[in-house]
Amino acid sequence: MVKLRDYKALKGIIMKKYLKITAYGVLTWLIPFVVSFFFYDKNGNCLIDIDLFKSIMIVVSALAGCGLLVIFFRKTKGAYLQTGIAIGVIWLLINLILDALILLPMSKMPIDTYIMQIGVRYLNIPIICIMAGALLETKKA
Repeated sequence: MVKLRDYKALKGIIMKKYLKITAYGVLTWLIPFVVSFFFYDKNGNCLIDIDLFKSIMIVVSALAGCGLLVIFFRKTKGAYLQTGIAIGVIWLLINLILDALILLPMSKMPIDTYIMQIGVRYLNIPIICIMAGALLETKKA
């Protein structure tokens, strides 16, 4: 029979895991956001070709996300695929929500333009996280 203290300990472990996933998810958004400031002047004008800027942001985002994913999975033991799915969904939602709260009002970008230029690219987040989890799942056997 499961004792109450065992349940509380398990709940604490789960909460800590999801708090860490959430914190890392915020970093996946914050790191590229901060880096982007180096490419804009005080008037909000991009200092380099906009297509080059977008390419740099994709690379910075991939590096930040994959790096954080590696760090997270190093301390994960089992349930890799389920964890990859959870990370992918949570990080996707965090990035979309932070964009809606901060980037969209700041850039005054219409939602349809945002979806076409940025939002669709965020689908890479769950794809990479799920694939990493699937890969680790096959390696544990």
